[in-house]
Amino acid sequence: MRNFLVFGAVAAAALSALPLAAQDTGPIPGLTAPPMSDQDLVTLPRLGAPAVNAAGTLAVYSVTVTDPESLDRTPSHYLRDLTKPGADAIALNLGMQASGLTFGADGHLYFLSSEHPDASAAPRTRLWRAALAADGMPGTPQIVADMPDAAIAGFKLSPNGNAVALWGEVARTCPTFGCADASPQHLPGPGTGRLYDAKDGFVRHWDRWATPGTHNRIFTFPLKDGVAVGQGVPADGIDPATGITADTPTMPFGGAEELAFSPDGTVLYFTARLANAAEPTSTNLDIYAADLTGAPPRLLTAGNQATDTTPVPSPDGRYLAWLAMARPTYEADKLAVQLLDLKTGEMRNLTETTDLSFGSLAWEADGKHLIATAQKVLDTPAFRIDTKTGKVTELNLMAGNEAHIANLVPLPGGGALFTRDSLGNPAELFLSDGMGQARPITDVATTRMGGLASIVTRRFSFAGAEGDTVWGQITRLADQEGPIPAILYIHGGPQGSFNDSWSTRWNPRVLASQGYAVISIDFHGSTGYGQAFTDSIRGDWGGKPLEDLRKGMEAALALDNRIDGDRACAMGASYGGFMVNWIAGQWPDRFDCIVQHDGLFDMRSFYYSTEELWFPRWDFGGSYEEQRDTYERWNPVNFVSNWKTPMLVVTGEQDFRVPYTQGLQSFTALQERGIPAQLLVFPDENHWVLGARNSLQWHRTVFDWLGRWLTKDAPE
Repeated sequence: MRNFLVFGAVAAAALSALPLAAQDTGPIPGLTAPPMSDQDLVTLPRLGAPAVNAAGTLAVYSVTVTDPESLDRTPSHYLRDLTKPGADAIALNLGMQASGLTFGADGHLYFLSSEHPDASAAPRTRLWRAALAADGMPGTPQIVADMPDAAIAGFKLSPNGNAVALWGEVARTCPTFGCADASPQHLPGPGTGRLYDAKDGFVRHWDRWATPGTHNRIFTFPLKDGVAVGQGVPADGIDPATGITADTPTMPFGGAEELAFSPDGTVLYFTARLANAAEPTSTNLDIYAADLTGAPPRLLTAGNQATDTTPVPSPDGRYLAWLAMARPTYEADKLAVQLLDLKTGEMRNLTETTDLSFGSLAWEADGKHLIATAQKVLDTPAFRIDTKTGKVTELNLMAGNEAHIANLVPLPGGGALFTRDSLGNPAELFLSDGMGQARPITDVATTRMGGLASIVTRRFSFAGAEGDTVWGQITRLADQEGPIPAILYIHGGPQGSFNDSWSTRWNPRVLASQGYAVISIDFHGSTGYGQAFTDSIRGDWGGKPLEDLRKGMEAALALDNRIDGDRACAMGASYGGFMVNWIAGQWPDRFDCIVQHDGLFDMRSFYYSTEELWFPRWDFGGSYEEQRDTYERWNPVNFVSNWKTPMLVVTGEQDFRVPYTQGLQSFTALQERGIPAQLLVFPDENHWVLGARNSLQWHRTVFDWLGRWLTKDAPE
């Protein structure tokens, strides 16, 4: 277990160091390199997930580059020969902006693009392919699929190259991929009003208003000479009366991981969420099998009313594995690995006795083992699962330095390709031979990070609420002289973690680089410490977690004498935003300031305005009407009379998870009490701040607010 980590010039020395100009944040005593700035965070290149050819010899990946002046983002694509790790990657010029690059069985690269060489062509997303020459250079792209009546949102190729699955938003009444005469049923006219019926389910979800009758739908097409043939066969069944009405991939975050062809290309397995009145209160995702004829799909997971997702067929087609939760309506339940024998119908829970919740799943080429990733304390390592015995073995792909492993692709030769990121460094691509110690094969951002002031992260544990072991981390500049003001960094979820991973939003390194010691605590309810620890927050939102934060703050100050505990602010988003609102009423004399982003302020109004009702119903034991006392026990609005701490409130108008009115209410409370406060509202952001310009504004507003209250001459 690692307890002390250094990131920056020291850690990047293996790849060499090239200084990167950083925005001036003012002199910080002891530094010999510029600290990371918000501009650095926003403009660092971002590595995408890799795709590998069937032989496991070639990989393609994308890197998104942000122009430092215009802040426009552009993807670049690269081809790498995995048999020659030292060779340079080949930059791919496809002649158009592309996304979703993957290899077909024919060796071509397939991708989506909304551009067209013919300027007169209608602007829409099409599926293309390009041949690769012996030197890796792509040929002229050719159209694989062009759907004039609906936008293609994604695609999946069959392993043998005889079929392709396309998905997009298509009316359920359409038997083909789009209908020219389809009209949204929720827009009856003659005005602009949206009309919804109670039986429709979601009215809005995440950051979009619902479109009843129009759903994410998959259509399969035969491929002939690299061209999709026909108008498509719906995986949900041609006849809505006998098929299913659902979103697949699921909204709002589902993608290609939710569907897979059988090895022979004759069956499509997919995850679906039924669209009906129960949708806002149900976590029941199911896995179906479609025979590509348009017949109703076959339900494979009827016995489970909780989540089933991520189907992956074995290389020989005999078995289907997927991830499943056991408890309906609980979105943070343990994800176990299920295995179905498609020949006999026998179904087994392979990891029932393993206290890990897996987040990804893939077969090794031998068909005997599965490779999966799961959070474990503050890391996300990879594991091998024996499909006969269920034995789970942790792999040492990055022995003692796993941090966050993701996008793992097992290779035919027994190795693996994956991305790894950490608190100190964005994702790079790594290659492992024989599932042993991996080596980096990209330098997307590591050298640039090496030119910035190093940070140090120290892991620590302490006895938290009920005497349980609780983990935390302290991140600060390695060479900064004390005293260093403290930031208590509170994660959302609440079933989440500030683990050892990179973030382009709430990033501990960029905050520490402004001269602060960032203290994060994985309080009761956090993930990566066993399911019982995650479950323990139910009905106790402001109890054990606050006790953990108090004790964790004390433990961190005792560990590092450079930290100035008398100058401290607290920050949190979502549940973390709830917690800082709760702290404002329960611990009002501890902090010099608060940053509250998309935080829950009034539990009653939140319950009746959020969209995924299964979440509060589980965490509070029922609806607001059923469990009024529990909601009110942990309701920040009931303790506004204790508020006195200056607060910056941030919210997004497109946030339907924690509607922006929660932020307005908390700001009104601050105004009424004459407490120093600011309100930052993003009209075009949801629960997260994603736009480059908005990210810069967020960081600069937050940095100014912290600086206002944490400088040595700050007002008392």
